[in-house]
Amino acid sequence: MTEERRTPQYLYRTVFEQFKARIESGELPANTPFPAERRLAAELGVALGTLRHATQLLRDEGLVVTVPSKGTFVREVRASPRSADQTSAAISGGETSR
Repeated sequence: MTEERRTPQYLYRTVFEQFKARIESGELPANTPFPAERRLAAELGVALGTLRHATQLLRDEGLVVTVPSKGTFVREVRASPRSADQTSAAISGGETSR
């Protein structure tokens, strides 16, 4: 009998995968504010650090953008760099130079 070895799934990775799927499916549409960290962590029953790690992965993948003093917002799933800049500017209330 062989034992199947699997790498344990870290909780932050599970949270990341769930939100990635929700964004890619359109359940969380582009330019939608991402839920507040503390409230979302409490709703999910995870530590704030776990949620922040998952959010950082979403930023690294280009799925969300954080605008200082505004919050975190869902980005276009297949946005080009130019439209991503425009999305950021639209959220922050600024204009793009392109």
